[in-house]
Amino acid sequence: MAMPLTLRRSRALPATTRDDAVISLRGVSKWFGSNVILKDVTFDVPRGKITAILGPSGTGKSVLLKNIIGLLHPDEGEVLVDGEAIGSMSERDLFRVRRKFGVLFQDGALFGSMTLYENIAFPLREHTRTGERDIRAIVHRNAELVGLVDHLGKLPGEVSGGMKKRAGLARAMVLDPEIVLFDEPDSGLDPVRVAYLDELVVTAQRETGATFFIIPHNIPSVMRTADHLGLLFRSRLIRFGPKDAMCASDDPVIRQFLSGTTEGPIGMDEMADGGDGTRPAAGRDTTTLDRSGSAPFLTGGTTSRS
Repeated sequence: MAMPLTLRRSRALPATTRDDAVISLRGVSKWFGSNVILKDVTFDVPRGKITAILGPSGTGKSVLLKNIIGLLHPDEGEVLVDGEAIGSMSERDLFRVRRKFGVLFQDGALFGSMTLYENIAFPLREHTRTGERDIRAIVHRNAELVGLVDHLGKLPGEVSGGMKKRAGLARAMVLDPEIVLFDEPDSGLDPVRVAYLDELVVTAQRETGATFFIIPHNIPSVMRTADHLGLLFRSRLIRFGPKDAMCASDDPVIRQFLSGTTEGPIGMDEMADGGDGTRPAAGRDTTTLDRSGSAPFLTGGTTSRS
């Protein structure tokens, strides 16, 4: 059953130095109308590591991701990428910063009328002057990394959900991004396919040295992949730190979420969890991400509230 909880300010375990951070959030708050989605969120994403942000459904994880990429802007605080505050940037500078990002969506977000080869090649053809011979070499290199070389001629409708995710990962990596964002990459996959995808994620990060930022739901997946963890609850960041320190934490929210039990502060309904005057699940964000998986070319939508 849900238990009372007094929220504390977000704190790091231990603090990541600014020099080591590729992404920094400083006092980020976001609301839609009267509905607070994020409140005073502060943490640093270590460069060249795998970071996962966890939390119950409706705690603002996707909104957090969109603030990082610049599709949404904080109402308070700032987001910095390589030390540059993106909220005050011109469109030209924001485009430049977005070139550092690749994105893997929940369902892979592949173009249904294109083969896997064409999907992976799309960012190169659309946004670079790379010749077809070099495109072929790059596509095959990334397809080999995710085990899809023998399936490049197939359409997305002809392959499994796991293969779509792998093709989406290959496309997200095709422009050699410094940062790759993963929006629930484990959704819709059985445990075995999740384990295979986790191996690919770890291998890709090690081979490229890129920073991977993941919003997952699967705790075993997080344990296999992440170097650092953060946990959002009631719009706030409860804690952020190295995985081992987080797993050893005595914080009741962290312990309950990582163990997946019903005993603790997290109730069945996130709307009913709030005791701090906020209703984090009520806001509805309709900003959309571009399907190409190539972050410079993400397109913003509108925001609304329900």
